Amino acid sequence: MVGLCLGTFAVAATGLLSGRRAATHWAFSDQLQALYPDILVEPEVLYIDNGDVVTSAGVAAGLDCCLHIIRARYGAEGALRLARQIVLSPHRQGGQAQFIERPIARTGNADRFTQALDTVRRTLGETHSLDSVAATAGLTRRTFTRRFQKTIGTSFGDWLTDQRVALAQRLLEVTEKSMEMIAFEAGFGSATSLRQHFAARLRTTPAQYRREFSKNAQERGAR
Repeated sequence: MVGLCLGTFAVAATGLLSGRRAATHWAFSDQLQALYPDILVEPEVLYIDNGDVVTSAGVAAGLDCCLHIIRARYGAEGALRLARQIVLSPHRQGGQAQFIERPIARTGNADRFTQALDTVRRTLGETHSLDSVAATAGLTRRTFTRRFQKTIGTSFGDWLTDQRVALAQRLLEVTEKSMEMIAFEAGFGSATSLRQHFAARLRTTPAQYRREFSKNAQERGAR
């Protein structure tokens, strides 16, 4: 069951969220908490997946939540195709902030900041430290960290891990490369590290993910 934005109130009324975490639009989180004190309302996150019940914040977060569900059921490649079709960022973790203060004007520094992140996305297999990326963006570590949090809504380290996990998902879906090779290309360094991050982010293993979402698995399912 999924409750998007104020739909969380309807789900809460069924009792399915009792004793569990839930998200809704930040402006109504206090009201939700007052009506249902047994729910663990988290007013800042985009969406929360409890397995059988998923809740999200407002309109944009609802789209992120739907993409999350598509990714969980049909894989990263399917979610990526849909995101491109509706012109949406392919993946935002549910724990990211609802309200993100974004730069208003495109200054020279803002352009370099965006270019620095694009470079990281293109070279995820390489080492990217906070200091090196900040230097590429022409910013001090402190300024870069503050701007990154305001722009993206999470830390650079968490964002980088999310990007690497997403790349590993796509490689598991569309290639027959070994776990070690995928771990190397995605920037994890080893299959052990890849498994650890998959367990933390996706609650599954790379091998299980490949069995469920690889091209071969999809072809078997279509027969």
